[in-house]
Amino acid sequence: MPTGILALRQDALRTAAAGLSARRPPDRPRPARATDAVVGAHGADYGCRVERILVIGASGHAEIVLDSVEKEGRYQVAGLVDDYRAPGDELLGYRVLGPHRDIPRLMAEEGVIGGIVGIGDNWTRRCIWNDVRRAAPDFRFVLVVHPSAQLARGTSIGAGSLIMVGGILNAGARMGDNCVISTNSSLDHDSLMDDHASLSGKVATGGNVHIGSGTAIMLDVTIAHGVSIGEHTVVGAGSLVLHDLPAYCVAYGTPARVIRRRAPGDSYL
Repeated sequence: MPTGILALRQDALRTAAAGLSARRPPDRPRPARATDAVVGAHGADYGCRVERILVIGASGHAEIVLDSVEKEGRYQVAGLVDDYRAPGDELLGYRVLGPHRDIPRLMAEEGVIGGIVGIGDNWTRRCIWNDVRRAAPDFRFVLVVHPSAQLARGTSIGAGSLIMVGGILNAGARMGDNCVISTNSSLDHDSLMDDHASLSGKVATGGNVHIGSGTAIMLDVTIAHGVSIGEHTVVGAGSLVLHDLPAYCVAYGTPARVIRRRAPGDSYL
């Protein structure tokens, strides 16, 4: 390219860059705490009003929920509600405001529109969900999806559900209400999780899998294509599930087999 033309192109690029720089708004400082301002998915304060929510629970699972809410940037956490922590206790800088029976009062006083149950145990999460629905019919259960999660076309996610870091929902997969997909787990194409079910970390399912209500799939489980697992069943860590499993049982192994029966609400952690 002739030297004169190259010089003109370089001048034009410098002029365009200067114009863009002049039009770019100044960076806004990141707030010190997520409760003080709206924090976007990449840490930017967008300066707009967003809806305020409560996180129900104040333990390790709630920490993951709080981080996902902050990263997603769609809601502002007004505080926590927990039946076993004293009001004023803090988790990641967020205050406990009271037990879950105080939610109707907190909705009025804190301008809260709803929230999410940040409790890992499926049965407890289900019980709290039902209690809140009865006590506060206007409470809106929000879904929280970490920005690193991948959602394919034709997927659906129920109210109050959570997808953590690296979670995957493949084409046509469906999550019911109050479900959890944990870190780096995937629900493959056309699979279904019924309400209050959960996948722990590094779970992989084949396509057309059905996971029953309240069922817990523990760490690093693999579920073959087309398998159906009944409600309130627990599949132990590291298992390989090649065939259907009934409801109300504990199963584990390679391949997984039924070890014993269980009742809804039995501890599994």
